[in-house]
Amino acid sequence: MTTSPPRDQQATGELPPLLPGPRRLLKHPRLMHYNRLAALVLLANTAFGWIGWPLSAPTLGHAALANLALAVVVRQQYVVNLFFRLATSAPTTWPLRVRWTLGKVYHFGGLHVGGALAGTAWFLAATITAPDGPARTVGWTLIALLTLVVTTALPPFRSRRHDHFEKIHRFGGWAALALFWTHTLLSAPGPWQVGVLAVVTFSVALPWLRLRKVDVHLERPSSHVVLARFDHGETPFAGSSTAISRSPLKEWHSFANVPAPGESGFRLTISRAGDWTGSFIDDLPRQVWVKGITTAGVANIEVLFTKVVYVATGSGIGPCLPHLLAAQVPSRLVWATRDPRATYGDALVDEILAVQPDARIWDTSRHGKPDMVRLAHEACRDFGAEAVICISNKKLTWQVVHGLERRGIPAYGAIWDS
Repeated sequence: MTTSPPRDQQATGELPPLLPGPRRLLKHPRLMHYNRLAALVLLANTAFGWIGWPLSAPTLGHAALANLALAVVVRQQYVVNLFFRLATSAPTTWPLRVRWTLGKVYHFGGLHVGGALAGTAWFLAATITAPDGPARTVGWTLIALLTLVVTTALPPFRSRRHDHFEKIHRFGGWAALALFWTHTLLSAPGPWQVGVLAVVTFSVALPWLRLRKVDVHLERPSSHVVLARFDHGETPFAGSSTAISRSPLKEWHSFANVPAPGESGFRLTISRAGDWTGSFIDDLPRQVWVKGITTAGVANIEVLFTKVVYVATGSGIGPCLPHLLAAQVPSRLVWATRDPRATYGDALVDEILAVQPDARIWDTSRHGKPDMVRLAHEACRDFGAEAVICISNKKLTWQVVHGLERRGIPAYGAIWDS
């Protein structure tokens, strides 16, 4: 472990110069790949409408169904894992710029957003032009419901009222699917529409078909953290996540799986970060609900690079740990946290140091908050890494990712799109 100096002596090396204007502009948060994918879907739909206008009523309905199916299917866990598998199959001999772009695979949620917006717009057009009758009445009800789901998914509402967003998205989505079936059956559907709706319905139902309640063994090294251990016959792959709940119809939270090489089961690191996690830590449950399958997370893109630097703050060490233990790719850790041994326990810290003896662990209770962009760059430069993966809160993750990317260093971190 590297002993971190006081703040006025930390990471004094100069950062690389900023990229030229046009390239730097493409690294702006507003132009991240998530937004580009959403814009691409909307542009494709606009072009389709412009070329084929005026569109017949059946064509409007087909366009609505195709886009809404896209919005649902790209969120399916098997599809997500397929995206990651395809993107990370590129060898490290490919040009860095290509691998840099492939690493942005976790921005696939932009397809979900673009499909949802375009599908709602097409369905509105189809409903406006439809003749009076039961199908049109159902159509207007569905438009109202889709508008509610889309509006409450916008970042201002989602970030401030995430629990409400989650419930509206879940129950509103289920109700919208039922209304879509009703509307379709009232409109004399062909085999194509029924087949697509069946695929969408199966995609939505599949995670819930795997719903089960499992035992959990909890260790609380401090009032800030719980280490949850599971061994119910499933050992997930490093870099995946598992969603758990105490009330399956209310609230779900995803955490990074930490499997130990050669051992069955896995661990989750759960830190106090809100009402749900606080209640979980204070009132330790013996069982929790799990559903679906383990799903690939952002750090899986490490295999696209010859060497990587992991930058974590606090409980962000959880998603990094399985990759550090697996050591599939040479890596260097930079971890800033409050009093690591007192907070996370000697056993966890010693486990990290056993695989990362050169880790830079910054104790914020002694040295204050560091300049994480400079620390990340220093580690990247000294280690000869091609990319940086940051696991932290939203503000710091974006600060590190965009602070490095506009200087020509590939950097990755969660984008909080759900």
